[in-house]
Amino acid sequence: MLALWTMSAMGQTGKEPLFGKKLATYTVASKNLAGATFYLVGGHGGPDPGAMGLYQGRPLYEDEYAYDIILRLARELMMRGAKVHIIIQDKKDGIREDRILAGSKRETCMGKAIPLKQTERLHQRAAKINELYRKDKGKYKRAIFIHVDSRSESKQTDVYFYHAPGSKNGKRLADNLKQTFAAKYKKHQPGRGFTGTVSGRNLYVLRNTSPVGVFLELGNIRNKQDQKRLVIPNNRQALARWIADGIENDYR
Repeated sequence: MLALWTMSAMGQTGKEPLFGKKLATYTVASKNLAGATFYLVGGHGGPDPGAMGLYQGRPLYEDEYAYDIILRLARELMMRGAKVHIIIQDKKDGIREDRILAGSKRETCMGKAIPLKQTERLHQRAAKINELYRKDKGKYKRAIFIHVDSRSESKQTDVYFYHAPGSKNGKRLADNLKQTFAAKYKKHQPGRGFTGTVSGRNLYVLRNTSPVGVFLELGNIRNKQDQKRLVIPNNRQALARWIADGIENDYR
């Protein structure tokens, strides 16, 4: 199943079944990202749940939270007139409002089974992005990879951003995302500060995909404070909206 998308005038509606029945239909509220194309990838999936945490005695799975935020981000971008490809997909989940997101192995790479071996998984999603990239028109094409880190339970982290080493445009996008997050924290949590960082990292998906890419780590899935960023649905929506705002700032 391919992600549907609409790049159209304000007020026109589009439909994306991956968002779930309640949110499948969306309205294009602006043309702020008209002409831009995005390749959105939730980390892990299929046979690999990624990092795991424990919340109130129940497991948290990285792939489920990354995917939920990817769907929310996709909807935000589509509502701003962008073309969006959702690379990792689950036909059943949709955008969920639960705190605990149940794990599954249903995820596919746009309909293709996700391999068990890590190198094959990474190659599969990079190849799909590059295949779509070659067909897409327009100059502003960006890949966004969303993950959740796992560190010691005591280690609280802010969102941090990676770009491919030497990628000028990747660094610019990452910097715009960081600046947007810092401004949002200053507004909504004055005095807290934002300690997220930007750095180059030689990750396979950044090194082997054609579009400019940014890789986000949204927090430590084992830390109780960072878990609030994930399990509270409004916080997942805020993350998606802030990422979209940062992308929009970069696009300008």
